[in-house]
Amino acid sequence: MFIEKEELKSAIYHYQVEEITEADDDIVFMAMAAAEDEVKSYLKANNMKAWKDGRALYDATAIFAMTGTARNALILQHTKTIAVWNLVQLCNVDILFDQVKERYDRAITWLKQLNRGEITIDLPLLPNTDATTSTDVQPFRFNSRPKFNHE
Repeated sequence: MFIEKEELKSAIYHYQVEEITEADDDIVFMAMAAAEDEVKSYLKANNMKAWKDGRALYDATAIFAMTGTARNALILQHTKTIAVWNLVQLCNVDILFDQVKERYDRAITWLKQLNRGEITIDLPLLPNTDATTSTDVQPFRFNSRPKFNHE
């Protein structure tokens, strides 16, 4: 996994995790896996033509295969924030729900900005393919119909 259970301590207290999950590590691992998948979904390109507009195409598989200090600190922190949100949904034990919700919303907003190319960070990129680097590929086009003439 991209994050370890022990690393959640920078986002939530250990006793809170134990209280929410009733000491069931499977719940923690499911929350972390769901958080990882959610962050990956913001980093992966889809089949829309808009993705061929020149924005960075991140290699989500390579990003989440990294371990230790090789991991990007921002991606790691946002993944932990989303994992904590997944845990807090179960129960509100001695946790400021509004604070966790605000952090979650901030993380999602940041990931959306990264997805749209409004911000960039140093992450592995997918290799360029001929289809995405070709100068004749355009994300959209518009024009009018030829002028109608009765002659």
